[in-house]
Amino acid sequence: MSSPIRTFDAEPAPRSVGAATLGKNVTVKGQIFSREDLVVDGEVEGTIECQEHKLTIGPNARVQAGLKARDIVIFGSIQGNVEVLDKIDIKKEAKLVGDIKTARIMIEDGAYFKGSIDITKTVAPSRASGSPAAGTASAAAPASPASPAPYATVAGGGSAS
Repeated sequence: MSSPIRTFDAEPAPRSVGAATLGKNVTVKGQIFSREDLVVDGEVEGTIECQEHKLTIGPNARVQAGLKARDIVIFGSIQGNVEVLDKIDIKKEAKLVGDIKTARIMIEDGAYFKGSIDITKTVAPSRASGSPAAGTASAAAPASPASPAPYATVAGGGSAS
């Protein structure tokens, strides 16, 4: 017996317990505020806010909205500005037209991105209580105030213009 053929190679949109989902046949016009992880695979026009949670834009999603979340993973299409507290991950099939403000970014080879990137420095709460050295690796090498880096270098071959 052979196993079924899988046509979509990217990691599937997570469907974890506590995550809300807007399916591919759902259209929303307006504001979405979520107090849990959110997976959007349909059409959204307006704003989406998941301030303390993860937002996943699925492969069928067509979003024309401003986005704010702790983490964002993009498989689909977004037109709008994105503000991320921690990390944005733009997958190879994704398309993003808009400005990004984030602490960390990953753009896979083949992804389309048009806009600007503003890398922000965040103070992450320490994972181990009472340990001041429990930050991220980027906190261990502070930038020299005499030579600020106004541009971010994007690796991965994504189209940035």
